[in-house]
Amino acid sequence: MTTNFILRNNVENQLAARWVQGLDASLETLPHHVSERLRVARLKALDLKRVQFKQTASHLQVNGGVATLSGPNDEPGVWSRLASYLPLLVLLAGLIGIHEFQNDSNAHKLANLDQALLLDDLPPDAYTDPGFLKFLSVPSSVGQSQP
Repeated sequence: MTTNFILRNNVENQLAARWVQGLDASLETLPHHVSERLRVARLKALDLKRVQFKQTASHLQVNGGVATLSGPNDEPGVWSRLASYLPLLVLLAGLIGIHEFQNDSNAHKLANLDQALLLDDLPPDAYTDPGFLKFLSVPSSVGQSQP
């Protein structure tokens, strides 16, 4: 692929060299007013290119060996400031949503456990028994009546 690139560049360079030779040879045959118009147009193009280069260079900021280009207006506007806070707001909303979801999930689990305990046939002494926590931790006994 690099050889194709090099060959293409060589062909383009040869073509450009032929065009320059042809233009230089025909420059002598141009009338004075045409060559003068071309000279003025060339000077205008060079001045325009210098202005563009100065504008680009004026927005170039070098900080500790790192060069960055800045826009024509260094002061951020209201919308760009709001847009910079948008990811933070989305993250905060996501964290609040996750927190609410987990709270709802835990509340539903506790409500199901309370419902199973209230519907189960247990004697009142079972609630004060030290093994009652073990009974609560066994998932198969929750919500099922003992025969």
